[in-house]
Amino acid sequence: MSALPTATAFAPASIGNVAVGFDILGQSLAGAGDRATVRLTRAAGRVDILAIRGVVANLPLDPHRNTAGRALLGMLARRPGIGFEVELEKGIPLGSGMGGSAASAVAALVAANALLPEPLRLDELYDLAMDGEAVASGSRHGDNVAPVLLGGLVIAPAEGMPIRIPVPASLFCALVHPHFELATRTARAALAGSYELHDFVKQSEALALFLTGCFTSDVKLIRRGLRDLLVEPRRAPLIPGFAGVKQAALDAGALGASISGAGPSVFGWFEERAHAENAGRAMADAFAKAGLPSDVFISPVAGPAAKVESCVV
Repeated sequence: MSALPTATAFAPASIGNVAVGFDILGQSLAGAGDRATVRLTRAAGRVDILAIRGVVANLPLDPHRNTAGRALLGMLARRPGIGFEVELEKGIPLGSGMGGSAASAVAALVAANALLPEPLRLDELYDLAMDGEAVASGSRHGDNVAPVLLGGLVIAPAEGMPIRIPVPASLFCALVHPHFELATRTARAALAGSYELHDFVKQSEALALFLTGCFTSDVKLIRRGLRDLLVEPRRAPLIPGFAGVKQAALDAGALGASISGAGPSVFGWFEERAHAENAGRAMADAFAKAGLPSDVFISPVAGPAAKVESCVV
């Protein structure tokens, strides 16, 4: 087995939606992630998931039911005549709102792509990773996949390449993950029902202010736009202590704070690292008051992209 061409890639955690951009905005997060080791085999069309280790181990080994496996099956359809063996090391908890399903898919694709004589383009990897993401969430959306592939803050369109959004280098993010699992499908079910047109207008205004602030490095505009009037009110009741955790972030000077992806993790943006670190502690204390221990992650908003760590061909 050791003689087979082998590559290992790491994909970071991510924050989907970033409050103001449901299913279209995402950012990568330093400090946590998934790692995939992929071996190139002669078993044409086969993806064999040999092991899943780490903070989550009870995921399906069937490649059709696994985000990484499904993404690699799609890759084999584009590069026939080969097969893959995969080992996953999960560093992102299940149902955490930290993009674990996307990270596994992207890590596997990036590792496998390093082994191909003719690697796929980035846009092809994006498309395949969304296929993998759909296994976990039930729909193809790129708000976690895109930032993991490109790094930083990204617009993730349904079609076409993601777009990297510039942000001031001084901005930091605090994300607090409570030890509580919230399934993505459950969080999506909470969004059923009608919405007021007025709220859509206000949310569109917020998105415009936020993006303008990012492109012009205007922190005041970012602060005005970093809010969620549509999704957060419906998901907040699913997260014990959410109101107190969000308030702790705002009291510590957050430009804005909301639910990370489908939750239950909560994040905030800050003008400097020290503010983010102070807020992280306060947010963790607020979760503790709700009876939940938690983990704190501090990252530049312009976080890392997936990368190949080793490759032997």
